[in-house]
Amino acid sequence: MREYLLTALLAAVLTFLFTPIVRSAAMRSGAYMSIRERDIHTSITPRWGGVSMWLGMSITLLIVHRLPLVGQSFGREAQGIFLAASFVMLLGALDDRFDLDSITKFAGQALAAGILLLHGVQILWLPINGILTLPASIGQVLTVLFVITVINAVNFVDGLDGLATGIVAICATAFFIFSYVLAVVNGFNRAGAPSLITAVVIGMCLGFLAHNFHPARIFMGDSGAMLLGLLLAASAITLTGQIDVNAISDSASRSALLPLLLPFTILAIPLLDLILAIVRRVSAGRSPFESDRQHLHHKLLDLGNSHRRTTFILYLWSATFAFPTVIAAFAPLWIALLVAVAIASLSAALIIDTMRIRRAHELQEREATHV
Repeated sequence: MREYLLTALLAAVLTFLFTPIVRSAAMRSGAYMSIRERDIHTSITPRWGGVSMWLGMSITLLIVHRLPLVGQSFGREAQGIFLAASFVMLLGALDDRFDLDSITKFAGQALAAGILLLHGVQILWLPINGILTLPASIGQVLTVLFVITVINAVNFVDGLDGLATGIVAICATAFFIFSYVLAVVNGFNRAGAPSLITAVVIGMCLGFLAHNFHPARIFMGDSGAMLLGLLLAASAITLTGQIDVNAISDSASRSALLPLLLPFTILAIPLLDLILAIVRRVSAGRSPFESDRQHLHHKLLDLGNSHRRTTFILYLWSATFAFPTVIAAFAPLWIALLVAVAIASLSAALIIDTMRIRRAHELQEREATHV
């Protein structure tokens, strides 16, 4: 555990230090976001946050490569994940600067998934009627679709200062706990790569969040959203698609379905926001890629929540799905449900408090008008 903590700390410190440098470079290069009608921010803010996170990741991996435990995670899969992550980061950086079209970005994301496939990162089975081993072609298609889905789920939720960064940090933390327990406690050595990658993601997010939390001085941009989305997707595939599911279910006394469901429950809020956005836009006769101001965070803001409180509520929503799922894998179900209820109750209390304050203000305004 100490080596993984060191890995996360290194990634956090390096990302934190690189971000101001990248911020200056983004402003000079024109990689910044102008103010649009649907935006929350009120000043021109540079993007390219993914570049600083990539720098932090790259140097961290170079440093921890020699560590006794963490070093065992380096191999063909880890190399493929790094190369694919580097590719999508570059693609996102170009989009942050030149606003690439959707087709180009989807093609690039599919190509990044292809890099993963070439390095053995692929979904191999599905828990259908026991364990269904997939034909190579089907597994490859599902892998590409999964990678693209997760990347765009992270991108869609990136609408408030620090929102996507914090949600990904929560997702990565939950995933790290799950993969670490499998790797170290239960002896599933092949779970080492997900432990390494998610530890790096946690550090990257925390280091960047210091600059990205409201009021943000830099946005992660597509360079960051694509980078983080691919790293999460690759970690999930490496864990769920390449570990003996029968061994997992036997040792953890849980259904074989859990490892495959874990990425979706951990990313429940981004995926839900993505699905709602697509349905909303298509039903209105608009392109599913057309931006609007009806995301979950917009609705919470409209209730009267502050920027920071809205962000924190969405953090809690993500944690409500993520941590109970992990707890259910290794502890009695009632404990997982208790944790879910506790976290959900806290978020509900914050929303109720906001609505109470809003009603009080409206009442005061009406009374002042009558006077």
